[in-house]
Amino acid sequence: TMAAPAAGPGHGSAPGDSPEGPEGETPERRRKAHGMLKLYYGLSEGEAAGRPAGPDPLDPTDLNGAHFDPEVYLDKLRRECPLAQLMDSETDMVRQIRALDSDMQTLVYENYNKFISATDTIRKMKNDFRKMEDEMDRLATNMAVITDFSARISATLQDRHERITKLAGVHALLRKLQFLFELPSRLTKCVEMGAYGQAVRYQARAQAVLQQYQHLPSFRAIQDDCQVITARLVQQLRQRFREGSSGAPEQAECVELLLALGEPGEELCEEFLAHARGRLEEELSSLEAELGPSPPAPDVLEFTDHGGSGFVGGLCQVAAAYQELFAAQGPAGAEKLAAFAQELGGRYFALVERRLAQEQGGGDNSLLVRALDRFHRRLRAPGALLAAAGLAEAATEIVERVARERLGHHLQGLRAAFLGCLTDVRQALAAPRLTGKEGPGLAELLANVASSVLSHIKASLAAVHLFTAKEVSFSNKPYFRGEFCSQGVREGLIVGFIHSMCQTAQSFCDSPGEKGGATPPALLLLLSRLCLDYETATISYILTLTDEQFLVQDQSPVTPVSALCAEARETARRLLTHYVKVQGLVISQMLRKSVETRDWLSTLEPRNVRAVMKRVVEDTTAIDVQVGLLYEEGVRKAQSSDSSKRTFSVYSSSRQQGRYAPSYTPSAPMDTNLLSNIQKLFSERIDVFSPVEFNKVSVLTGIIKISLKTLLECVRLRTFGRFGLQQVQVDCHFLQLYLWRFVADEELVHLLLDEVVASAALRCLDPVPMEPSVVEVICERG
Repeated sequence: TMAAPAAGPGHGSAPGDSPEGPEGETPERRRKAHGMLKLYYGLSEGEAAGRPAGPDPLDPTDLNGAHFDPEVYLDKLRRECPLAQLMDSETDMVRQIRALDSDMQTLVYENYNKFISATDTIRKMKNDFRKMEDEMDRLATNMAVITDFSARISATLQDRHERITKLAGVHALLRKLQFLFELPSRLTKCVEMGAYGQAVRYQARAQAVLQQYQHLPSFRAIQDDCQVITARLVQQLRQRFREGSSGAPEQAECVELLLALGEPGEELCEEFLAHARGRLEEELSSLEAELGPSPPAPDVLEFTDHGGSGFVGGLCQVAAAYQELFAAQGPAGAEKLAAFAQELGGRYFALVERRLAQEQGGGDNSLLVRALDRFHRRLRAPGALLAAAGLAEAATEIVERVARERLGHHLQGLRAAFLGCLTDVRQALAAPRLTGKEGPGLAELLANVASSVLSHIKASLAAVHLFTAKEVSFSNKPYFRGEFCSQGVREGLIVGFIHSMCQTAQSFCDSPGEKGGATPPALLLLLSRLCLDYETATISYILTLTDEQFLVQDQSPVTPVSALCAEARETARRLLTHYVKVQGLVISQMLRKSVETRDWLSTLEPRNVRAVMKRVVEDTTAIDVQVGLLYEEGVRKAQSSDSSKRTFSVYSSSRQQGRYAPSYTPSAPMDTNLLSNIQKLFSERIDVFSPVEFNKVSVLTGIIKISLKTLLECVRLRTFGRFGLQQVQVDCHFLQLYLWRFVADEELVHLLLDEVVASAALRCLDPVPMEPSVVEVICERG
């Protein structure tokens, strides 16, 4: 009894035994309902049950099977199931029946409108088909009547139809014979009227018949007359062809008619090209006349339009007509046409290049690019017709060559603009101004030069960018998509100009006997700052702008930005170093002349600071102001608190006393040089021509070192008396009072001035120094 429930009918167990209850059976009931619907519509048994077919589809106890037997099913239930299970089966079966009824009702409700619409449609179709059946019956009756009438008419007219057919054939033959007998007169009339094409068509239409029946005397006479007329027609066509007064279409028509009349094609080919050559050479002569010296040459756009519509258009007509007329000539004819086009095309290209060469002086590329665009577009058609002649390739080479020349022209223009800016700067610097007004305009001049050069660069980039515009026909060529952008614009124009600018700036650093001697120092300073600005920002900006405007698709190596920046920085350094040397030389010349032109042995006791020292301080101050307009201050070492109050006692300190005080004692004349040399061994070595940094302090330090070193060397070449030594003391103390504030390390000024005074003391015949208090009074009064 325990195994009976497991072997229950249907699905093997009662639905009420499911652990999930009625809610868990809902999907199963739906599958059963859908299976029953599929079974109703004739689907397979397995699909009707919502599952694959069972092993025994003929089982009479399968509720979902096609061979279900209620009696057998009930007997099985009564035998195998206990009473509780029978009650559960009944309850489950009632639930399934209700669920099926509910599903069927839902399906009916959901598809009610469709059922109504389908019913209406079927009703309407029935009415329409009834009307159509009636009309088809009437049509069949009418067709039967028509067929009967047609049969009777055909039977009545059968004899007449045969006679009419025979008569129509005879009429056609008579018309053909009439045409043949009238052919000579027709040909004569066509020739007299100039209707050569109609005459050739008449001749071609009758030639085969006359050739076939030439053994008959009448046809033979007609053929002879036609041959005479045809010979006269050929003669007139050749005469018209040789005259050349007509255009290319008319001449092509003449050749076509002559070929149709059986004239030799090779001879006509030569004559056709000869006549075409004459017409095209007239166009070339007209173009060459426009380039002559006497009449003013038209603008390049008008010239290319004239050449394109005249010569290129004529060449296209000749090529098209030749290929259509002489296609039977084969490769030999194509070679003749290619050689013909190459020769005349080369002459046309030479004239175009001559005219384009006259446009190299202008700065605007818009008209030139439009002319090149039309020139290139015009040659597309003959280039396609005459691929073997290479006209399109030659035109592209001309455009590329002109583009390269324009790049070179713009590079020269940038160079000239830069030199013009430098000339303006020199004129502005040389213009007479009020005292003390030399410096303030330097920063403005630098800004003007930088903005002017940058505007010229942008204008040049905009001008050459027209060659790569999308609407230009040749912009998609490989050269303009790659090499023109990278090697032409970036390297040739921009990088080339930067190199040229640096070389031009470095040329001002020549020896003083050459170009550098005439260069204003302010110009050197301005150029150094300009190159430094290019190194810091301008070069990167220009190259970035170039790369954005010209999308480089070429993989050729290009100059890196770092290399250009390094070159600009080195140029700025050389210019600034040369500026220091030039300014140092100017002050050194004043100091050298002031030392060499003075008699230091018989000079009077000093009462004032010499004027040259005041001039040195003034010039140094002016240089400080000038450099400060373009360069930052720089870094100084910490200054001592008594720098501005330092008196001449620095030159009579224990260190200096130890240097030249023994010379005061006659008992030790040889110890002076020895002690001085020992002192130099332990003193700090001063590098007069050390590298100059990009700041004001470094520049002024270099100039002062050169000046004081020159003063020291000049002092070493002179011999001094007592008052000469004292004058040197006063001058050096005055310089110390003012020069220490310009240098990076004030100790440098002190050391050099110490060396000057010490050298003067060593070369003094009566080395008696002046009292420091007196020196201070004189310097303050000065």
